Amino acid sequence: MTDTSFSQFIQSLSQSFIPVVDAIYSKEDYVAIDLSIDNKRLEAIDVSSSKAFEEYISGYLALNESKVAYGGYNEIRGIYNRSKHFNQQDPETERNIHLGLDVWCDARTAVLAPIAGTVHSFQNNKNFGDYGPTIILKHIIQDVSFYTLYGHLTIKSIENLEIGQRFEIGDVLATLGDASVNGDYAPHLHFQIMKDLQGNIGDYPGVSNKRDLIYYLENCPDPNLLLKI
Repeated sequence: MTDTSFSQFIQSLSQSFIPVVDAIYSKEDYVAIDLSIDNKRLEAIDVSSSKAFEEYISGYLALNESKVAYGGYNEIRGIYNRSKHFNQQDPETERNIHLGLDVWCDARTAVLAPIAGTVHSFQNNKNFGDYGPTIILKHIIQDVSFYTLYGHLTIKSIENLEIGQRFEIGDVLATLGDASVNGDYAPHLHFQIMKDLQGNIGDYPGVSNKRDLIYYLENCPDPNLLLKI
């Protein structure tokens, strides 16, 4: 399957909006948010502070009369500069281009399986600015294998999981963690689709550098092709 046809395959799996957080939120409750380096409003925010960033998200939702903010695929961001986990001296190898879709809402919000799958792996990625507790599901649909990643969860979300455990569409998979456990971010879900895990267990890069971007965009199609927010 070519990279283009894989994206088309992902798009074909749904015909309308699929919630990946609590189904109490309808499509109309969502609003797109720009967290790129082009958003000048972020220059007034201390993005190194998870509390300040959470206040910005809350204010944005209130201003737009919405309950959930989403976005970020293939977005160049400045918020990773605070972490040595991403920051490099060379502009070609600095990891600052986001590969997943972020869904910003309250801590402890339920995370739902958007498609049926089994638990491939999970772990707590504890680096500052990393995912924190993370779950990866494996999916086999129409003989096509691929994976989805759910990052920034609560520790409880991974405590009683088992490899191979099955989740059906709409099942509660996890809950969102707060800044104390989720890599020090405002509460949100990082949702990502991967064709090839490249041998990773409980983890997969969610941010790319310029040098490797073409590969990662081909391996990780836009998650909104599936979710249709």
